[in-house]
Amino acid sequence: QVQLVETGGGLVQAGGSLRLSCAASGSGFSFNAMGWYRQGSGKQRELVALLTRGGVTNYADSVKGRFTISRDNAKNTVYLQMNSLKPEDTAVYYCKANSLYSGLPYWGQGTQVTVSS
Repeated sequence: QVQLVETGGGLVQAGGSLRLSCAASGSGFSFNAMGWYRQGSGKQRELVALLTRGGVTNYADSVKGRFTISRDNAKNTVYLQMNSLKPEDTAVYYCKANSLYSGLPYWGQGTQVTVSS
């Protein structure tokens, strides 16, 4: 069984930075695309950033130039470096990973990011 555990959320002032981490546990698993989604209060969950195993990235327009996604395949871990944070970045951030072999998606439990103005 795969578990994704996010860490690194918290409260930060506008203009500040946070780094989120998501570690996938479970022996024998490898992942293709790994990424981050977020859901603000009263809003739908949206893609923030995605990184394939081959290194292709996809970012939401709202975070381009401010957020950077990276991963360590050996550790089955994906990171999200968030700089120049804005109040509108406030949301619960979820990690998602797609199994390399089955394609099944796995989700983390979410971590709250709050940006104060």
